[in-house]
Amino acid sequence: MAAPTIKLNTGAEIPVIGLGTWQSKPEEVTNAVEYALKEAGYRHIDCAWAYGNEKEVGEGIRRSGVPRSEIFITSKLWCTHHHRVEAALDETLENLGVDYLDLYLIHWPIHLNPNGNDPKFPTRPDGSRDVLTDWKIRDTWAQMEAVLAKGKTRAIGVSNFSEKILERDLLPYAKVVPAVDQVELHLYNPQLGLVEYLKSKGIVPQAYSPLGSTNSPLLQDETASALAQQYGLTTADVLLGYLVAKDIVTLPKSVTPARIKSNLEGALAAAKKLTKEDIAKLDGVAASGKQNRLIQPPWGVDLGFDNWPVRVQGK
Repeated sequence: MAAPTIKLNTGAEIPVIGLGTWQSKPEEVTNAVEYALKEAGYRHIDCAWAYGNEKEVGEGIRRSGVPRSEIFITSKLWCTHHHRVEAALDETLENLGVDYLDLYLIHWPIHLNPNGNDPKFPTRPDGSRDVLTDWKIRDTWAQMEAVLAKGKTRAIGVSNFSEKILERDLLPYAKVVPAVDQVELHLYNPQLGLVEYLKSKGIVPQAYSPLGSTNSPLLQDETASALAQQYGLTTADVLLGYLVAKDIVTLPKSVTPARIKSNLEGALAAAKKLTKEDIAKLDGVAASGKQNRLIQPPWGVDLGFDNWPVRVQGK
């Protein structure tokens, strides 16, 4: 079963459901990617250099036998690489064993010290993240536009960018409007205002952690579970279908074959069955006291999101 697609502002089509690979162990992700493509009908794989498993993802793509041209592949520029976008992209292409990406994202609007004490998460002596606060995101974006022009990626976008950051730091300087913004979106963190804003700008919203994170409370949610029972679905189906029905590209992560398959099929089934009234009811769950942002790295920088207090490591 193939997922329907959404048109990006480039004219390209992106499958509305993709396989997430965050926190997938290298030894497991090859089999997960191969199964998703060969057996479950996925045509969209979401990767990142920082996940530390791109080579294994690439191996899964090769083993699947599905032609490269049929697969939508996304990866992300890590925070320590903002000063060398093309070199970082070249490394990702080599890791994945492909000639181009379909989409390349700035992973966070944060430039960490590339010469710090750790290649991924450098810290200052006080333990806080070693952020280069004087770096301008527009300088990162100009390099993203350059690799787009070279054809090394077919589209460029952002991840974890708030409306405030987009409006203040990127869009006024951009020649190319980001194709997507990949953010934490789920029943308990629906970010309704941000989603509406992105759509108004022609930027497709993408949902990471659509089922929440490990031991997530979402799967026990009463409203979602009641709708699942009503329609003969699972709660996971409803949580994913809720996003798909709103034209949000949804990226569930799993390494378990049965769940990889059901995440795609169940999401599409739920998206068809949920009514406008159901969606409105689900939209109201977070505001009823269940708002819960699950992913909050301690950057110590105000990223401009609602429901995200600024904190530094250890505080």
